Amino acid sequence: MRILIAEDDQVLADGLLRSLRGSGYAVDQVSSGSEADAALASHEFDLLILDLGLPRLHGLEVLRKLRARGTSMPVLILTAADSIDQRVKALDLGADDFMAKPFSLQELEARVRALTRRGLGTASSIIKHGPLTFDATGRVAYINEQMIELSAREISLLEVLLQRAGRLVSKDQLVARLCEWGEEVSNNAIEVYIHRLRKKIEQGPIRIATVRGLGYCLEKIAS
Repeated sequence: MRILIAEDDQVLADGLLRSLRGSGYAVDQVSSGSEADAALASHEFDLLILDLGLPRLHGLEVLRKLRARGTSMPVLILTAADSIDQRVKALDLGADDFMAKPFSLQELEARVRALTRRGLGTASSIIKHGPLTFDATGRVAYINEQMIELSAREISLLEVLLQRAGRLVSKDQLVARLCEWGEEVSNNAIEVYIHRLRKKIEQGPIRIATVRGLGYCLEKIAS
């Protein structure tokens, strides 16, 4: 899952980056509204954490332009505790949730999990595919109820494939969902991650199929 943080308070932004990266998310950060708008227009994200008081372009305008492009990506607003009018305007413009500063990082992470589930059209943090179960809250996976050992990158890769189970996922899409700005991941590296993940999860009627030149598909094998 890839998150964009638009926050000009660098101390707060650094805390959010450490917390969310520690939970396995790929996270990028910008410190102005104009940078946020440019990033949202040119990159794909699963969630936007948006401070309203951004320089160079107000957060409300960032949100308005985002929704005008037709995206339904979840947006979590960060706002001052006394800015009720702005919170109302943000909700009317299509924000999904808001948190008043100061806030608990633990609560923010819970709201992030809820919003990303909503973005996927599910109310549960548990994703199942045949004998494979993934707990998005605990960031752990099971095969036939037996926990499997996965690295942080393998967990993120599995999550992307599960979210699109039965559908083709290209290498470019995997890179876009797994990697932050400035992180160099080659197609060969993606192949290595897929190979390692296959060895751990391809037990029984499940496999990661390769469509040569196009990408990968997590599928169940008919018995």
